[in-house]
Amino acid sequence: MARKSARKSARKSARKSAARPASRPGKSERERIIDAFMTLLAEKSIERIGFAEIAKRAGVSLADLRGSFASTLAILAAHMKAIDRAVLAGGDTDMDEEPPRERLFDVLMRRLELLAPYKDAVRSLIRSAARNPGLALALNPLAVRSQQWMLTAADIGASGPRGLLRAQGLALLFASVLRTWINDEDEGLAPTMAALDRALARGQRWSGFLDDLFRIPASAWRLRPRRRRRRDEDEDTVAA
Repeated sequence: MARKSARKSARKSARKSAARPASRPGKSERERIIDAFMTLLAEKSIERIGFAEIAKRAGVSLADLRGSFASTLAILAAHMKAIDRAVLAGGDTDMDEEPPRERLFDVLMRRLELLAPYKDAVRSLIRSAARNPGLALALNPLAVRSQQWMLTAADIGASGPRGLLRAQGLALLFASVLRTWINDEDEGLAPTMAALDRALARGQRWSGFLDDLFRIPASAWRLRPRRRRRRDEDEDTVAA
């Protein structure tokens, strides 16, 4: 059931992928700024996007732009938050009885469907991050925060240290899937779905290892130093 639902979403995603986000009447000032930024990001690298052209494209003053956002990364974060909210609002109750991996597959395919109109912008951002380690580091916490919500949407624990590690791992896995997705011209997104399936299989193994790791009692981590001290004492006795 999950794969059929995802394939249906993939077909819709493919049809939307060529669409450029439009600034329709009635949008708020913040929404117009976000749309303007994402349109510019599809045209050029994030490093070359200036505040003045964002303001001009959005039809707002520089003062209003500054009042809404402090940086281009803040605008990007707002866009990611909007995608998060749309994914969370579009949950499928038919998936409730599916295994965790299937639920997460469905959630992430919904995310890709919503990202389809911004594929050129995502491609631009990936290219910039690949050649700019500082930008990649700055993007990481934004991606991790989004993936915490994606895990939650799939009813998978995303709180505490274990949840944070899961979200970090999922952020890296999803980034690898995006590299396939931005070049996927298949109408049904078969290469993307295969990449996501493989990524989630790797993630499932990592999550299992993580669960085993967290089940080890804290006292077990102190056994090795105690053995070392005992061995040192034995060596001192022999030397004496």
